Amino acid sequence: MSFARVYSAQTELLSGRIVSVEIDTSRGMNNFSIVGLGDRAVDEARDRVGSALKNSGFESPKTKNQKTVVSLSPADLKKEGSHFDLSIALGYLIAEGLQTENLEKSLFVGELALDGSVRPVRGILAIAVTAAREGFTTIYVPKENALEAALVSSMQVFPVSNLRELVNHLTKHKNPNSTGKKIVPFSDEKGTIAFSKPETDFGDIIGQESAKRGLLIAAAGGHNIIMYGPPGSGKTMLARALAGILPPLTNADAMEVTAIHSIAGGKTISGLQSTPPFRAPHHTSSYVSVIGGGTFPKPGEITLAHRGVLFCDEFPEFDRRVVESLREPLEEHFVSISRSKGTAIFPAQFLFVAAMNPCPCGFKGSKTKPCSCTAADLVRYRRKLSGPLLDRIDIALYVGEIGYEKLAQGGGEAQSEKIRAVVVQARERAFARSRALDLPPKQNGELKGKDLPAVAPLSPEVEKVLNDSATRLGLSARAYHRTQKLARTIADLDGSEHITRDHILEAIRYRPQIENIA
Repeated sequence: MSFARVYSAQTELLSGRIVSVEIDTSRGMNNFSIVGLGDRAVDEARDRVGSALKNSGFESPKTKNQKTVVSLSPADLKKEGSHFDLSIALGYLIAEGLQTENLEKSLFVGELALDGSVRPVRGILAIAVTAAREGFTTIYVPKENALEAALVSSMQVFPVSNLRELVNHLTKHKNPNSTGKKIVPFSDEKGTIAFSKPETDFGDIIGQESAKRGLLIAAAGGHNIIMYGPPGSGKTMLARALAGILPPLTNADAMEVTAIHSIAGGKTISGLQSTPPFRAPHHTSSYVSVIGGGTFPKPGEITLAHRGVLFCDEFPEFDRRVVESLREPLEEHFVSISRSKGTAIFPAQFLFVAAMNPCPCGFKGSKTKPCSCTAADLVRYRRKLSGPLLDRIDIALYVGEIGYEKLAQGGGEAQSEKIRAVVVQARERAFARSRALDLPPKQNGELKGKDLPAVAPLSPEVEKVLNDSATRLGLSARAYHRTQKLARTIADLDGSEHITRDHILEAIRYRPQIENIA
């Protein structure tokens, strides 16, 4: 009878957490217990581990006349999921006399099936990143998770198909199935990965040139958009095409996004997600599913859209609590969720795209169908969009009906790749300007008010145009600064170092106004 310690890990919010798995066996009546504040999945590990050991040719602790205690440390950390099965089984075998090399720098993660095979778990990338940071050099993971773990190049990754294979490797010091370190090829010296072809190309969209111009500006500067117009005019297609003109993610951003989707999305990852994510929650989605939360806080759709696009179709139909809760992430690019047990902060830096009809029936201003809404209907509809929320949206685009003659002509040649090159050029111009001013490289939409005098200076003549327009429209201080940032992006697209009167006037034209939208 003896003692053993091995190391495993679980996910905690959007990162990993190392867990020490200690096993003690002693004489006594048969008892197999797991302590350490585990949930139902952890408690059920006793049966999975016992059957996996038996079916792998080892003696199960459930059949021996001894007391077996498994302790998951730290004891005050709630343990969740099936990540610990592999480490518990291995630790038990070591406590029973299995001779292995020193495993102090090794991590074991995986769920056991009853036949001893190892099943994939979520969040392996975040766990591997944490393991490397904590000084571990080797990680043993389910075969399906190996490519994901190997994205952390400093870790030696071993895929495990079943428990017997792991034991053979640890006792014979060989494993011909090692994934190695270099798994994902990078396309260039900047560290970006080959970009996948967008599902919806700008060339597929017939007409709507004004809306396309607005989307180009939004992509170049990271500006939030609201599109309004009758049903079937192409708002959804435009939103999906927008995701295709965003530049590929850099290595650092791709690692961050991939880790988020591995944990929150529950996906098995085979490589870095280089394409900016596109999330489109349904308007019936709950507050927790969109914003995040729960007794033990989990990220929502706004975090899954991090570094990408969040598209809210039929925006006024979303629950009002969801709509108003978007204010903080649109301004601060994160969401803070407080509970009695602590506060969770999730990243939420996304390009927001909302789409809505001009009225409840959808045909206000239509040339083909009459609007059936009453004045009271319109008032109620407008109330669903508050002034503070619209203040955080930079661009309002009207997407009108397309004539049948244009529809019959069909779409044109692919355009997204060419437009993306323009977006990349405008962003690089903005980043270079920020670096020259000793400021962190930011998209124009992310600039703070204090940065604008240096980044987006206005001549007296141009400033007067902006001030006169702001007075006439009754703009708030936030809307004033957002208009200035939008003009800066328009100037970057034009290749102009200075903001001109025309840039300001175009930015003002995009300013959202409730009476114009609904």
